[in-house]
Amino acid sequence: MNKLQIEILNPKAAKLLQDLADLDLISIKQPIESGFAKILEKLRSNANTVPTSEEITQEVELVRQIKYGKDQ
Repeated sequence: MNKLQIEILNPKAAKLLQDLADLDLISIKQPIESGFAKILEKLRSNANTVPTSEEITQEVELVRQIKYGKDQ
């Protein structure tokens, strides 16, 4: 069995694919959305600005200090 991902550009093509599925020549499955992708999109939409490299580094160092209890 071969699997293909198809982007439908014309609604007539969707009708043709559905006809093939009705004849049991193909099966059509809706894509499963990743939970991680949804969460990431939500977080990105809530962010006002993108953090700089320095801000990310500071946050990582803070977490390391809390986790390991020493300066790095």
